Amino acid sequence: MGISKKHLEVVILLSCFNLQGPNLLGLATATTVIRGNDTDQQALLHLKAKITGDQLKVMESWNSSIHFCQWHGITCGRKHQRVTKLELQFLELSGSLSPYIGNLSFLKELNLASNNFYDHIPQEVGHLRRLERLELINNSFSGEIPSNLSACSKLTYIRMRGNQLRGEIPGSFGLLSKLKFLSFVNNSLRGSIPPALGNLSSLEELYLTYNALSGVLPEALGRLTNLTHFSADENSISGSIPTAMFNLSNIIVFSIGGNKIQGTLHSDLAITMPRVEAFSVWGNQIYGKIPISISNASNLYQLQLDENRLSGNVPSLEKLENLFVLNLYTNHLGHGIEGDLNFVCTLVNNTKLGILSIHNNNFGGVFPKCIRNFSRTFSVLGIEHNNILGRIPDGIGNLNSLEVLRASQNQLSGPIPFDIGRLQKLKKFYVDSNFLSGIIPHSIGNLTMLIELALDVNKLKGSIPSSLGNCQNLLRMTLSHNNLSGSIPPQVLALSSLSILLNLSSNYLTGELPFEVEKLKNLGELDVSKNRLSGLLPNNLGSCVSLEKLFLDGNLFEGPIPSSLSSLRGLAALDVSDNNLSGKVPEFLASFGALKYLNISFNDFEGVIPSEGVFKNSSATFVEGNNKLCGGITELHLSRCNSAKSSKTSLRLKIVIVAVILGVTLIFLFLLIMLLRKKKEQQPTTTCAENSLLRLSYQSILRATNGFSTQNLVGLGSFGSVYRGILEDTGEVIAVKVLNLLNHGASRSFLAECEVLKNIRHRNLVKLLTAVSGADYQGNDFKALVYEFMVNGSLEDWLHPPAGTNEPETIRNLNLFQRLN
Repeated sequence: MGISKKHLEVVILLSCFNLQGPNLLGLATATTVIRGNDTDQQALLHLKAKITGDQLKVMESWNSSIHFCQWHGITCGRKHQRVTKLELQFLELSGSLSPYIGNLSFLKELNLASNNFYDHIPQEVGHLRRLERLELINNSFSGEIPSNLSACSKLTYIRMRGNQLRGEIPGSFGLLSKLKFLSFVNNSLRGSIPPALGNLSSLEELYLTYNALSGVLPEALGRLTNLTHFSADENSISGSIPTAMFNLSNIIVFSIGGNKIQGTLHSDLAITMPRVEAFSVWGNQIYGKIPISISNASNLYQLQLDENRLSGNVPSLEKLENLFVLNLYTNHLGHGIEGDLNFVCTLVNNTKLGILSIHNNNFGGVFPKCIRNFSRTFSVLGIEHNNILGRIPDGIGNLNSLEVLRASQNQLSGPIPFDIGRLQKLKKFYVDSNFLSGIIPHSIGNLTMLIELALDVNKLKGSIPSSLGNCQNLLRMTLSHNNLSGSIPPQVLALSSLSILLNLSSNYLTGELPFEVEKLKNLGELDVSKNRLSGLLPNNLGSCVSLEKLFLDGNLFEGPIPSSLSSLRGLAALDVSDNNLSGKVPEFLASFGALKYLNISFNDFEGVIPSEGVFKNSSATFVEGNNKLCGGITELHLSRCNSAKSSKTSLRLKIVIVAVILGVTLIFLFLLIMLLRKKKEQQPTTTCAENSLLRLSYQSILRATNGFSTQNLVGLGSFGSVYRGILEDTGEVIAVKVLNLLNHGASRSFLAECEVLKNIRHRNLVKLLTAVSGADYQGNDFKALVYEFMVNGSLEDWLHPPAGTNEPETIRNLNLFQRLN
């Protein structure tokens, strides 16, 4: 029997005042409604009690000050004021889900998506007979999926993606005949896909990706005629694709990549799946050829056949006008001959193509020039690890949307095109391990968005372009194993963005390591080995505090290892071998806990080598070729060092040796002084004037004798002539005996007379003033003796050598004469 709203309000009022009314049935009905409302309210309060985290304070509205139908996230039915929707998604709530959820018997939609609910999903959810939509994605629910969810027969939508669910998919889910959407993506489910899911005749989308499912794909899935999306990537499913699944004519997305599926692809693939837009079977063990029928899949947007065992040629793709992604890499496609790449040019008219990855195959032939005419939307080209010949085509710069160009490990030759600099969106450029020649074009500096650059293992020559300093987003650059020369541009070392690798090794680079190396504060690995770099290692190398690997070997560096390297605490590998480094091996290297490889061999290091840290491991430390090193562990085979005591003894010994040498020297000097003093005492005492000799030049003698005038000629003798002269400076009268050097005895007479006259003292003999030996103005030899002119002297005293002169004595005194001059 019905009850009006007005009547209900009266009955409720009477009930509140404990009054009796005439209509007991109406009173009973009102009591039932109140009791139902109370059930929902109590259930909600129990749910609130289990929520332990509420950063946004949304649960504060769940209180008695307002009706629960007005609480945040609650929607009630208009007729009975019962909860029909509980929507608490994206509210940063945490806690568990109370079993009292099962008391919300009118609930049609439960949405707790993107919170942090944990623990198991309570079995009481299976009591929600009116439930149509269950959204639990992106939480931390664990445990097994409640099997009694199959009792919720009105369910059309189940999403449990992104949790920690374990166990198997309940076979009882096959009873949910109205189910259209089922997703268990990114959980830890095991076991096989239940064949009972083939009974879900209404199912349109089934997502099982990122689990640990095994077994095979059930043949029964071929009965899901309404299925449009099927994804079971990244599991351990094996077997082959059931033929019936190729007949799912409504399928739009078919994705089973990353499994262990074998077999071949259906020959009528595009015919039986005419609506397919994404066909992905990557990362399996599928073999055979690519079906020619694929050419008719005009709706195909994504074709991923990579990482399988496919072989043969790729059919024409001319009709695939909507294709955006074509991944064929890591197969056995092609025959290594011309014509393998013909299919590439069938894509020229495709205006939507964005990604072409055909690397790691056996494609041969010349790099297709038609690529330069690809769509302006083309962004990724991967052709590395093939047998592709020829040049990188001129006009590649037309692809102004290209972000990735990978052509490594082919047989490409010729120069890098200058118009490569037009690819201003290019982020990754790999052409290493080819036969490219010529210089690195300076236009490469226009690639300001470049992140990774690999030009190593080619035949490039010339200098490293300083324009690379404009590429300030570079994280990784390798130019090793080329014929590059010149110095390292400071602009390159100033690229502070470099954080992964800078490899310039195995070239012919010269000069010093630029000071700008200090800018590489974020770099993980620096390799400049096997070049011709020289000079001292820059002290600011220690500013590269992120370095894990440092290779400086095979250069001409000299001097010590800079002390600033003590800042490189994260260094795992250091190689400075084959240089001219000297000094002591830094002790701080022993304190580097991360250091696992150290090579200092073939340098000129000296002193004691540490025995701690990496130096304790002979398989990680290399020190040969340093003959002045000693100590260390025995496995390093270095000589033993003197102990501290021996060092002190050695120092004392050195002091004693120096003292002895000094003493002997002093004694020798003392004896020499005594000898000279004794010799002096034996000689007659003479005045200072007698021992002093004039310093005369040829010019002064020439003027004194009026140019050796005949008017000044005193006399002639067998060895020369005697002239009278007057010195301009003092007015002293002198006699100059000029020897005739054409007479063979003149020189000997000159020496003898010098020796005798400077030693013999006699009152009847003339006084020798000096002797002159040199050259005249014509360059002829000139020798003369200058005497004090004595009016009463004998001419014989001047013209002939003094008595008592003999030749041997004259020769013995030659050195004394040389000191006179």
